[in-house]
Amino acid sequence: MDVRHLELLRDLADRGTLAAVAHATHRTPSAVSQQLRTAERELGVRLVEPAGRGLRLTPEGELLAAGAGEVAEVIARVRGRLDELVGAPAGTVSIGTLPSAGQALLPGLLRRLAETRIQLALDDFDLPEAEFATRARDVDVVVAHSLVPGATRVEDGLVRRVLAREPIDVAVPAAHPLAERPVLRPADLAGTTWVGVPSGYPFDTVMGSIERELGAPLERRYRLRDNGLVQALVAGGAGLGLLPRFTTRAVPGVVIRPLVGVRAHRSIVALSRPERHERLAVRTVVDLLVEVGHGLAQARGEAATPEG
Repeated sequence: MDVRHLELLRDLADRGTLAAVAHATHRTPSAVSQQLRTAERELGVRLVEPAGRGLRLTPEGELLAAGAGEVAEVIARVRGRLDELVGAPAGTVSIGTLPSAGQALLPGLLRRLAETRIQLALDDFDLPEAEFATRARDVDVVVAHSLVPGATRVEDGLVRRVLAREPIDVAVPAAHPLAERPVLRPADLAGTTWVGVPSGYPFDTVMGSIERELGAPLERRYRLRDNGLVQALVAGGAGLGLLPRFTTRAVPGVVIRPLVGVRAHRSIVALSRPERHERLAVRTVVDLLVEVGHGLAQARGEAATPEG
């Protein structure tokens, strides 16, 4: 039984189409189809069957796809033991990160890796909270965030490590009356206008909590993903915004105020498939990310690794 065939079936189960598998693995659909036919010949069973214009796994294919993760985890665990026996961790670890969390964590991680044999392959993406777990198919570590207690804790069977707890503050135009207040509560925000984030993005959870406390909606003039752009528009008087404390720098025309009375912090987390996490280099990188996150939180007097 070829492990590569099991991985192909797992990929097909996860991604749904031959085209998606081909794109993710940098192959042509015809090459993927040929590998499926080879697997069927070697195993002596049908693994896929027509479904509309595409394919779906047969019961035999589903069984093997489900077992692929177990096989990969065992192989990775043995490899991890070999790495530990041989010596220091080495190799390339791929990280996909939320930009603001990456900005806070990656410089410190690079400094800690400077004298090691571990290299990084980096990618950044800004996604709705529900989509972070799916990116663990493609990289060793996903640095994500959540404002919902327990979110992604066991999602898709991933290993989840909390890296830091980061408060979410309110950015206020310097000329706004609320800029005079040292701390803001939901009642202070009635009738305000905001530069928000797209629906489904974690910071929108805070907006929803404020609205529930007020019993009334808040106006979102714009919905934007980039924190720097949000801050620039707040400076221009477009409205209030929500920004993460660790990576928000002082800019003219904006004051930053803590928000109390609602849950207003995010958990920055590292997500990995179990078989990827078994690699000594991956575990080492995640341990170092925890160390960096602990340092960020300590520097600002925050809790380092909460369970939320």
